[in-house]
Order: sequence, then structure tokens, then C-alpha cells
Amino acid sequence: MNLLKSTINCCLALCVLSLAGCYYDNEEELYGGLPEAPCDTTDVSYTADIVPILEDDCIVCHSGSVPSAGISLETYADVKVQADNGRLVGSIAHLPGFDPMPQGGAQLPDCEVNQVTAWVNAGALDN
Repeated sequence: MNLLKSTINCCLALCVLSLAGCYYDNEEELYGGLPEAPCDTTDVSYTADIVPILEDDCIVCHSGSVPSAGISLETYADVKVQADNGRLVGSIAHLPGFDPMPQGGAQLPDCEVNQVTAWVNAGALDN
């Protein structure tokens, strides 16, 4: 009798655990999506904001002894040239007449494009 009671209790416990695992908590579906964090384009800094974007999405191709398309983005001076000639924003914003970057990849998030654009429009300062 104890063996039967133990088996029933074990089966009940497994059923309860399996039902608990069926709860699908997807916040996006439950609440219609999470609000996006605001994109701060005020006081965009080369060091704090632009360099991380370049390191994540550009440097892998645009560095070294033979950078892609002959465009290096390793130093501030290199980036400043591309900022001043319009190619930096034109490429990452996928504007007509520019090669869309990153090449073969999705466009950067709008916030990053907006931050780079704001930095360029503010003079592309080394800060």
C-alpha cells in the first residue's frame, strides 16, 4: 500500500511540475512590447558614444594594414575625415548614393545612426 501511495504522490508531483513549466511568460506578448529607452543625442561624445559603435560594427573591416575600401576608422583622425566628407553618416544611414554599411548586414539601430549624425552635425569633435 505504501508503494502505491508513493507512486501516486510521485505522479501527482510530476503532473504539477509539468503544468508549472507550461506557463509562457513573454512580456512583449503580455504587455504589447516594452517601451524603448530614449535615445540621447545631446552632448554625444566621440570617446563615450561613437567609439563603441565603431568598435561593434565597423573596425573589424575598416582597420589593419589593408582596410576595406581603403577606409580606416581606427583613429579619430581617420573617422573625422569620413565624418567631414559625409561618407560616415551617408553609409550608416543607408542614404542614396552611398554604400550601405555595415556591408552585407542590417542597418545600425536608429538610435546609433542618430547619435553619429548628431555628433557629426555638432562638428565631430574629439571629446
